[in-house]
Amino acid sequence: MLARRLPTILPNMKLEEALEVTKIYSILGLTSGQYPLMTKRPFRSPHHTITPVSLIGGGAIPKPGEISLAHLGVLFLDELPEFNRNALETLRVPLEDRKVTISRVNTTITYPCEFMLIASMNPCQCGYYGSKEKECTCRPEQIKKYISRISGPLLDRIDIHIEVDGVKYKELETKEKQETSKEIRKRVNHARSIQLERYQKYHIFSNSQLTPPLIEKFCELDSKGKQILEAAFHKLGLSARAYNRILKVARTIADLDGSKKIQEVHLAEAIQYRSLDRKYWGNN
Repeated sequence: MLARRLPTILPNMKLEEALEVTKIYSILGLTSGQYPLMTKRPFRSPHHTITPVSLIGGGAIPKPGEISLAHLGVLFLDELPEFNRNALETLRVPLEDRKVTISRVNTTITYPCEFMLIASMNPCQCGYYGSKEKECTCRPEQIKKYISRISGPLLDRIDIHIEVDGVKYKELETKEKQETSKEIRKRVNHARSIQLERYQKYHIFSNSQLTPPLIEKFCELDSKGKQILEAAFHKLGLSARAYNRILKVARTIADLDGSKKIQEVHLAEAIQYRSLDRKYWGNN
């Protein structure tokens, strides 16, 4: 439910983005005759039985797969461990390169695939491992086998890991006014405008596209921040990739907060989002 609403708070699509997405969909004949231009960010949610070719793209005449159909939008993989492991592992390079190249005997085609990956999973097969409400009935070896279906290198490429508790009935009955998607999108658009202005000389438009040299330039930390990140790096056993991703997430949190510099609170929040994989996968 949350994943399907994510496109409603993402930044509005610019004309150039709409044209890019429309070109991909037109290859497969998926554009509408009445509304030929794709003006909304795509949301793709393939079933866990999907093949690597359908996910990445391919065929005798190479066609775009789900990752390209999710270009500039969201790719949602529900029940992540149920997906074919080979299919999941093929995501590793596209997540880094933001494009996928399909080679055949007579041709080589490259499709863009700059998507936001959202994945969900239970901590075990019964769904109650670590729950405070109900006891898990899975054996330790079953939990280990289930969790190990997701590889460390793939997890390392996911910026944010969040554990979500079950919703209680009183929370469903609350009448407290919640922030609407329209209000959230307004804040997101403001943060995006900050990034567009900051990176206009570098031909990128968001923090996610920062290269290591640009991370060093725009994600500078003070001495206290460096100490916090160094401590987290050693305690959590972070990789170089995770280090860079923490800085980019912290930069985005600071932008949403309207702060020109990354403060300790922004960095601490970003680090918190990298600890869940160590909780469940660290001992497996």
